[in-house]
Amino acid sequence: MNKTDELLQGKQLARNSLLNLLGYFTPMGVAAFTIPPLIRGIGTDRFGVLTLAWVIIGYLSLFDMGLSRALTKLVAEKLGADQEKDIPGLVWSAILLMGVMGAAVASGGTLLLPWLIQDMLTVPPALQAETLDAFHLLMLSLPLVIPSIGLRGVLDAYQRFDLTNAVRVTLGIYSFSAPLLVLPFSEKLTPMVGVLVAGRLTACLAHLLLCFRVVPSLVRGIRPQRKMAGPLIRFGGWMTVTNVISPLMIYLDRFLIGSILSVTAVAHYATPNEVVTKLWLFPGAVMGVLFPAFSTSFVQNRAHTAALFGKGVKAIFLVLFPASLMMITLAEEGLGFWLGSEFAKNSTLPLQWMTIGVFIHSLGMVPHGLIQGIGRPDLTAKLRFAELPVYLITLWGAISVSGILGAAIVWVVRITADTALMFAMVWHLLNLDAEMMWRRGGIMGGVILTLAVAMTLTDIEMKGVFLLLTLLIYVPSAWFLILSPGERMWMRTKFEMIFVRCVQDKK
Repeated sequence: MNKTDELLQGKQLARNSLLNLLGYFTPMGVAAFTIPPLIRGIGTDRFGVLTLAWVIIGYLSLFDMGLSRALTKLVAEKLGADQEKDIPGLVWSAILLMGVMGAAVASGGTLLLPWLIQDMLTVPPALQAETLDAFHLLMLSLPLVIPSIGLRGVLDAYQRFDLTNAVRVTLGIYSFSAPLLVLPFSEKLTPMVGVLVAGRLTACLAHLLLCFRVVPSLVRGIRPQRKMAGPLIRFGGWMTVTNVISPLMIYLDRFLIGSILSVTAVAHYATPNEVVTKLWLFPGAVMGVLFPAFSTSFVQNRAHTAALFGKGVKAIFLVLFPASLMMITLAEEGLGFWLGSEFAKNSTLPLQWMTIGVFIHSLGMVPHGLIQGIGRPDLTAKLRFAELPVYLITLWGAISVSGILGAAIVWVVRITADTALMFAMVWHLLNLDAEMMWRRGGIMGGVILTLAVAMTLTDIEMKGVFLLLTLLIYVPSAWFLILSPGERMWMRTKFEMIFVRCVQDKK
């Protein structure tokens, strides 16, 4: 088995997906314990500013103009084409471009900081000076921190998610713990943001050293190559279009609800949205692994790419359908227990519609990742660009007529149309079997109908019976209709190993 085949083994891809999940969830668990004492220690206003610093640090990838994703894709492609000799020049060209981009963003951001802090964010006057100093530290770090995202992309291309998640988990724990450790010495924002920046710079050095370990030729070939800039910029440019428009269409509804209805309506809409979109963590973890795998396999064996595509869709469907079913069925009871009956009355139907949308969108992440992974980010960018004006006009009308429920329904309709179009693109690009696509489309239709029926139930006893019967039907249906014989054999072997181990432990 050659090196490329090892990168694309199903066992390794599954393991890497689990590592990604661990990398996402561990910092969230730490945050649950560190945030309450931090709020008590520095006050709500300072914590609000610190939250903005976390957001900026967490979303620095938006400032790389798609170059980190482009680097992952092109390095994975070189691996698939057995052209590893070109990788050092490609990596150093991307790192140089990202450093320049970081310097440009830092320069522009520094000029805008006074306006941002005083006028845009309306930071209290007593906090403006230390907020300005803290954000200056963030800007100064960008020329080094943004290239770090590219270095992580190199490790992703080599499927070394054990290394990237070791850094991610360590950095995540540090990011939420370090400000709390500073608290006994200072309540000011500047030292707290300073330790966050120090953590990011350390992570940059760690990524660089790990890249030297995984790709030793990087040490010997520190030479950017001008010819590599073109492919990086072209791919990254289309990625930037998608990265700008997609979040806009995800969060635009909240601003329109606030302007047309009220901020109370925003709360009734945004709160269930924040809950249900956490389901995206699982497909996000899976697609972080599959994206470079698509790039590697497409230049080597397109049949393998199609197989990976099918496995990705199956994995996301099998995990998220029961989770979505329970969330829709018990939405009213869950919201009532968590936020009270008044909130449940206003938010139950939007939550149920959003859950359907999140489920469909999660499946759509697979064709979206494949289209970009095989080098056609222009297709997803053009699709998003065409959708935006139609969605804007429709959303405005729906909110004006039907309030937050109208916004949720329009969002789901857009997601459904978007996902269907991307599946059609993949069907064309990979020349997939038409009969198989229609059969899976029929299964999907039955699934959506089941979720729609769950929305109509009001009696708690009926909901319990419905859940039990649906899951009893779902398990054998998934086993015989969705899983292949090879996948069933693999799962049966795993279950037998777990059973034997449990029996041995009891003895």
